[in-house]
Amino acid sequence: MPSSTIPINHINSLFYLCSAKLSKYKMISFSSFKFTLLLPLMVGCLMAASASNFNNDFDITWGDGRGKIVNNGEVLTLSLDKSSGSGFQSKNEYLFGKIDMQLKLVPGNSAGTVTAYYLSSKGSTWDEIDFEFLGNLSGDPYILHTNVFSQGKGNREQQFYLWFDPTADFHTYSILWNPQSIIFSVDGTPIREFKNMESIGVPFPKNQPMRIYSSLWNADDWATRGGLVKTDWTLAPFTASYRNFNADACVWSNGASSCKSTATSTNSAWFSQEMDSAKQQRLQWVQKNYMIYNYCNDANRFPQGLPPECSMS
Repeated sequence: MPSSTIPINHINSLFYLCSAKLSKYKMISFSSFKFTLLLPLMVGCLMAASASNFNNDFDITWGDGRGKIVNNGEVLTLSLDKSSGSGFQSKNEYLFGKIDMQLKLVPGNSAGTVTAYYLSSKGSTWDEIDFEFLGNLSGDPYILHTNVFSQGKGNREQQFYLWFDPTADFHTYSILWNPQSIIFSVDGTPIREFKNMESIGVPFPKNQPMRIYSSLWNADDWATRGGLVKTDWTLAPFTASYRNFNADACVWSNGASSCKSTATSTNSAWFSQEMDSAKQQRLQWVQKNYMIYNYCNDANRFPQGLPPECSMS
């Protein structure tokens, strides 16, 4: 997302976090269905996977040729040089869904660069669900920055190191968004949950359809060590790659959802999905060992008191 289009309070909150001193990070069985019953499901899954094509699902929206769809629509790449970054957005809008995308981030010295991958609505009271990957010097870990905006209010940042090198291969970054919660996952491991807490006055994204956006852009005024480390343009172009997009989601079009809306109807399993005990344990493992910032632990930032959802965490 180019800096000219980012809400100013979004930039301020990111700058605040990235200026802070961060601590170093610490170091299925199958059921017994008959094959004849499983085969149609397997074929269906394979057909759905093979049908994924970036030409059908996304538009490259800026970058003057720096964003490209290649390999017969199977791969999308974004590039950044000193003149410009690049970005794309989904053709569809969604109101709830499970969104998966595989990314391979900028390798080597990525200091100063930001790869953003997020859902967002429009307007002054927009909703937004963010993954942002803050580049770093060679050998230093990427910072995975997450945030949730509801009705134009964010300031709900959590940041993580990853337990692998996100530049060596593709990894799957997922957003499960249903009426009960928003769950961020990496390779199937949940890293964050933002629950619907409207009962205590916390707005929850549930009424505004959102598009998927992604961009690669220069943010060396704040992204790496609070702006102390600048982008090394001799290494440009910087490139991030995307593949295997999948949206099991409610598509919003002409004021209506593609999902059934009656109380007795059932949508896909994700619509009512919650984390089981195994997922809860994985979430706790990530947050204990790899979380490096949590707004709910930053009392100095909120002198009038922590946000109300923090008391429920």
